[in-house]
Amino acid sequence: MRSRKEADVDFKYFESKGQEIKLSKDVRRQRDKFLSIPVVQLDLTSASAIRDLVSAWSRTSIQSRSIYECAKVYENMITDPARPTIMLGLSGALIAGGMRKVIRDLIACGFVDVIVSTGAILYQDVYQAYGFSHFMGTPHVDDALLHDLYIDRIYDAYVDEIGFVKTDDAIGQIAAGMEARKYSTREFMQILGDRIPSDQNSIVKTAAKYKVPIFCPAVADSSIGIGLAGLYRAARKAGRNLMHLDTIRDNYEIAQIVLKSEKTGSIYIGGGVPKNYINDAAVMLDYTRGHSYAFQITTDAPHWGGLTGSTLDEAKSWGKVSKKATRATAYVEATIGLSLVAGYILGSKQLQRARKHLKFVWKDDVLEDIKTR
Repeated sequence: MRSRKEADVDFKYFESKGQEIKLSKDVRRQRDKFLSIPVVQLDLTSASAIRDLVSAWSRTSIQSRSIYECAKVYENMITDPARPTIMLGLSGALIAGGMRKVIRDLIACGFVDVIVSTGAILYQDVYQAYGFSHFMGTPHVDDALLHDLYIDRIYDAYVDEIGFVKTDDAIGQIAAGMEARKYSTREFMQILGDRIPSDQNSIVKTAAKYKVPIFCPAVADSSIGIGLAGLYRAARKAGRNLMHLDTIRDNYEIAQIVLKSEKTGSIYIGGGVPKNYINDAAVMLDYTRGHSYAFQITTDAPHWGGLTGSTLDEAKSWGKVSKKATRATAYVEATIGLSLVAGYILGSKQLQRARKHLKFVWKDDVLEDIKTR
């Protein structure tokens, strides 16, 4: 409680309920500004769909309102007449967490134009395309026993190590049949998506169908890299040349996408290399405008000096996010936050009708044009 001397108020002891604190005009004006929008208590009886629930959170507080703000930034990206190129950064255990079809649906509906992902997410998507599954488990288990049973654990989900080995081999066989030259990861993921088994829920397959570029700048740090390492060893022994991945070519290609886009929007699910890479794409090749829209769903706290690169405000100092960018952050676990934001967007038929896929016209590593299909 402040002392009476600290307040810009003429205090009087109340002798009756009718007496009021007398406020100066300046204090009254400032109070009215701060106390202008009341919190609305959530009415779940009127929220029959995810879009309704997230919309209702616009008048709540804490992370529920942050989820709404992220969803609204996404909606603004989609409805902007300038048709921003939307870049989605993916990290974390999203496939094990059940987010595979959510991401696939955003691609199929045209709400994602470019993907930057960890290798693990793409690999586990391909693993499932080959008919293998993730299984419900528990973090409270004897991991040494799982090792002996050829079972790998991803927090509270299990995966089949034997299925991983078979997927490694399948990726290696696809790579072995490719022409021995340099490829960007974008080219490689397109080829991989074209050649893996048909699976309508596959992220990689769906992206290949709609020619949505997938970049995987840290591809070596994944089971895709493990599969290619095995192929590399076999090729060395046989004395034959192989295809090989050039991640600096990735830089050149994604920077051209930014340069040829009137505007760009960025979405960060988690952090890591994908987030920083999308940020870096905004300053490669002398581009200085920064992303016009940005939102992130994260559990990283900025005060440890982490948050994988920066807060969105800090990114403005680097020119990675525009000074005038519409932006939001929700500090929430990805399988919850992504489901809610995607549900808000996918729940609008109007947004789906308005959004058309982009067509990227490539000639080798040169992006000649970006067209609307």
